[in-house]
Amino acid sequence: MRWILLAVVCSIVVSCQTDATEPAATYPVIPANMPPVPYPSDNPITQQKAELGRRLFFDGRLSSSGTISCSSCHHQDKAFSDAPNQISVGIEGNQGERNAPMIVNAGYRKIFFWDGRAASLEDQAMAAFTNPIEMNADTIAVAELMRSAEYREQWVSAFGDTTITMHRTMQAIATFERTLNSANSRYDRFVRGDTAALNQQERLGMRLFFSDRTKCSACHGGQDFTDDQFHNVGLFHHYFDRGRFVITGNPEDEGKFKTPTLRNIALTPPYMATGDAETGLLNTLEEVVEHYNGGGTPFHSKDKRVKPLNLTDVEKKQLVSFLKTLTDSSVLSNSRFTKP
Repeated sequence: MRWILLAVVCSIVVSCQTDATEPAATYPVIPANMPPVPYPSDNPITQQKAELGRRLFFDGRLSSSGTISCSSCHHQDKAFSDAPNQISVGIEGNQGERNAPMIVNAGYRKIFFWDGRAASLEDQAMAAFTNPIEMNADTIAVAELMRSAEYREQWVSAFGDTTITMHRTMQAIATFERTLNSANSRYDRFVRGDTAALNQQERLGMRLFFSDRTKCSACHGGQDFTDDQFHNVGLFHHYFDRGRFVITGNPEDEGKFKTPTLRNIALTPPYMATGDAETGLLNTLEEVVEHYNGGGTPFHSKDKRVKPLNLTDVEKKQLVSFLKTLTDSSVLSNSRFTKP
């Protein structure tokens, strides 16, 4: 749990002679006490590929309307989430079913989308790319864009040749997303030894968070405060959006959704937002804590750990105070993550 700020080498090396199949030894720099960012064997992380991916991430021409990019639903000033939208919007103003999750530290995730239907960042990017509501991309038009003089040099620098494929396009975007790391919240500074980083109320909230009494960390544990699993937390008596069940067909998965990271959670309302009606939509961290304090709504697949906590008003404020210490504001202005 001890983290230090992830530093990323940001000089751009543009050379058609570069062997882009080999990851640069210093990119991205992995600090002590933080694991290396994993990546598929066929998509090593290189600075050149990440820079190409950054450009693609912000290019609306990848969508059929020419207006929707990855950044349209993942805003840097909202920690790459779609806050404050309950439902994310794609081409021609079409609404999806859910809101886009935050993708900071997404390189450490093992499964993607709220229902877990994608097994990699590459798969997640391709799904959004081809979804008729989200980007509805014209793959032929995108290939032509990649072959244009505008992109050619950067493409060769990233992949070593001019073989244009949609899979490679998604590999570049996924590589950029693997550099979107957050590790400098006040909580991080505290666990690295800066005892002044948290005040007394926040420390008491941290103690509650990690206690057997609340069991918050049972699902929101590890370096990113998520177990990467699926849980029903008692939002509804009936789920119009059936969550993980849509993928598995298992009745026990009804109403289960992927545990979100709590990093930068204060920046990413609303919480527990789905295509269901306003019922269950929580707009503040105070409402989230109150939901868990009350034990949620009975449902056959609700996690048994979600039960009344009987926290006092003071304890609820302490818990909210701690959650706010997980904000890493440096992500919001990091020039390595901005539109090139």
